[in-house]
Amino acid sequence: MASEEVLVEVVGGIARIMINRPERRNALSWTVVDELRAAVAACKADEAVRVVVLTGAGDQAFCAGADLGGMAEGAGHLALHEARGELAELFRDLWDLGKPTIARVRGYALAGGMGLALACDLVVAADDAQFGTPEINVGLWPFMITVPLLRSLSPRKALELMMTGRRIDAAEADRLGIVNRVVPVDELDAEVDALAADLASKSPVLLRMGRDAFYAVVDQAADEALRYLHPMLTVATSTEDAAEGLAAFAEKRRPEWRGR
Repeated sequence: MASEEVLVEVVGGIARIMINRPERRNALSWTVVDELRAAVAACKADEAVRVVVLTGAGDQAFCAGADLGGMAEGAGHLALHEARGELAELFRDLWDLGKPTIARVRGYALAGGMGLALACDLVVAADDAQFGTPEINVGLWPFMITVPLLRSLSPRKALELMMTGRRIDAAEADRLGIVNRVVPVDELDAEVDALAADLASKSPVLLRMGRDAFYAVVDQAADEALRYLHPMLTVATSTEDAAEGLAAFAEKRRPEWRGR
């Protein structure tokens, strides 16, 4: 689960996927997107992986978006069109992973890089982080990241960022609800590690069921969502981990999750 441009390390149930192109501010090439998809798929298949952390190498950028030079190349119009859809598939891969995801953001998270961060469940940002959708400034539009933005921001604010292309710092991102936590640069790794360890300590089956239910209903109307969630509660309470959690609570001990 490793290459030169996408590095993967699994320790203690936590997988760390790193875009390793610091000289390009971790910009997304076709190869990087393909390898990120492969890494996420491998994490999904590996039962030992409980949490996935996504980050970028170096101190300048989480991901500065598409590598506009490299991504301009293609075998033809149709092939280029289909290749562009791989970023959308990567977002779907993250949402369908069944395991918690954390974006560790330092420096730039721009364009597709902002979409990639917001496609993760949680975002922990250093106080030097900058977010933005600057596509409009080069005669483009951030079509592919519209859904991650709308799942993280009010429609009015998302449209403003897309229309103006302006960048926002970590403090404004926190106020807008784009990030979960903002910490000093020298505390970023400790904060991400602590959050990942906390998530890894939860029941994997209940986290998967609850997370899947969240993404199933996030875009639904209230009545439709409630009709889905009601039977899910019954299914969840019938799991062994639910019984173990209640027993551990009554016996004042730590639960021993079985993942079923």
